[in-house]
Amino acid sequence: MVNNSKEVQVKLMKGLLDLIVLQFLSSQPMHGYQIITKIRKAFGVYFGPSTIYPLLGTLEKKGHVKSEWNLSNERPRKVYTLTSEGQNLLNFTEDSLNLICRKIGTNGFSNNGLTEKHMQPALRPFMKKIENSKRLI
Repeated sequence: MVNNSKEVQVKLMKGLLDLIVLQFLSSQPMHGYQIITKIRKAFGVYFGPSTIYPLLGTLEKKGHVKSEWNLSNERPRKVYTLTSEGQNLLNFTEDSLNLICRKIGTNGFSNNGLTEKHMQPALRPFMKKIENSKRLI
């Protein structure tokens, strides 16, 4: 059962990875390695550079993030910032996810956090991790 739970969590993470990246960038500009580290700390799942950087490139091409080189440190870093279009997409995606959660028997996210009482048992661990990651921001 533990392997199945982890498999489901990783699958959900892959599907929501753009939402998670946009959520992290909504709090502050970050470079790719910071995003990789935050995902690993918040969710216990490792998505490496070969996953994150192409995703950031796609988000940039679509106008959801913009990048700028930070040359002030020893090591130059490309820093990504959420655009207004990205914030709109983030808001829409969060609303859509909440609607889906309500449709499948959960209350989704509320301003006060998740309400476990009405949540499907299989979704509780994953939804808690999403909620906890929002608190880290």
